[in-house]
Amino acid sequence: MQKQECMAMLLAGGQGSRLGGLTHSRAKPAVSFCGKYRIIDFSLSNCANSNINTVGVLTQYKPFSLNSYIGLGSAWDLDNPFGGVHILPPYVGDNEGSWYRGTANAIYQNLDFINYYDPKYVLIISGDHIYKMNYLSMLKFHKEKGADITISTIEVPWEEVSRFGIVTVDEDDKVVKFTEKIQDPESNLASMGIYIFNWSVLRQALLDDAQDPLTEDDFGKNIIPKEITLGKKLFAYRFKGYWRDVGTIDSYYNANMESLSGKDSIDLFDPVQRIFSNEDILPPQYVGPTAKIENSLISNGCVVLGEVSHSILAPGAYVGEGSIVKDSILLPHAKVHRQSTLNRTIVGEGAIIMSQCSVGMGPFSNPRQSGITVVEDHFVLGKGSVIQAGRNLNAC
Repeated sequence: MQKQECMAMLLAGGQGSRLGGLTHSRAKPAVSFCGKYRIIDFSLSNCANSNINTVGVLTQYKPFSLNSYIGLGSAWDLDNPFGGVHILPPYVGDNEGSWYRGTANAIYQNLDFINYYDPKYVLIISGDHIYKMNYLSMLKFHKEKGADITISTIEVPWEEVSRFGIVTVDEDDKVVKFTEKIQDPESNLASMGIYIFNWSVLRQALLDDAQDPLTEDDFGKNIIPKEITLGKKLFAYRFKGYWRDVGTIDSYYNANMESLSGKDSIDLFDPVQRIFSNEDILPPQYVGPTAKIENSLISNGCVVLGEVSHSILAPGAYVGEGSIVKDSILLPHAKVHRQSTLNRTIVGEGAIIMSQCSVGMGPFSNPRQSGITVVEDHFVLGKGSVIQAGRNLNAC
């Protein structure tokens, strides 16, 4: 048994279906973000920067993309012999085990793993949010309040509250009510899906939940509300920094674009709270003599021969001569050949836009995506194609 004060359980098994073609071949936390990063880099880096060195990563959907990316965890300094990062897929044992049925069930199926380290506190986090947080500050708050459970919260605009689990608190920030995604909430204090539990409280809550035939195996819908009714001490930790849930095409695109604004965005250049990545080290980018680049992030290994404006090019992306890429995101090794034009388009990993194409132009064909066009990983768009704004291009 390896005694730990606090360990983390990182939920990374969701399918991410609302990201469409970006998650057909990979788990959502493994999707590229802001050039050289993957979405999961932010949660893993937060653990590393908070000196939480034992992390269980719970995978399920398309697990190879995450397993191969995380490896031994050395990119985040999580390869130490006294903890480290552990990939935890679903399993079937003699008397237990199945596919993870929800966030709470995923943790329940790994009780033996947590028992091995026997922590005093368990931090539960998600692998699909963009933010920087010192979890030790939240843990300090948890201890000072004498809490059984602490929920990290953030104030959201009132018009967006129906998208979140909403926390109602008293004058001491003690949680008196938790409601999941309702139309008329009493508060705009949203749960970030980040929890600290006393291990004894979490263990008993999961054991009780597993015996409930009506449970949906979910922390927000089942565990948290029940613990409130049982009289447990729950407190809301108020987070003041940048945080984005990038679960939809709109939110993913906007979070990427915000990184170009210089304000009200995540600081990727902070030497103190660095975001670490396990991306391949590629040679420096090449900018050709006819290239024009304005307000863009260009990663290593990129070749730019055309024009790039207010866009993000992930490692190994290519923009051919005479092409124009505007307000767009090219994921790793995406290629845009000669004389093509892209506007408000996300080009998936390894996808190819052949020459003389026009992508993301004209009126929106899918209003729900605000005219953002998405090209699936490894899709090849034929020469001279004209693609209307808001389309999803995939092989299906």
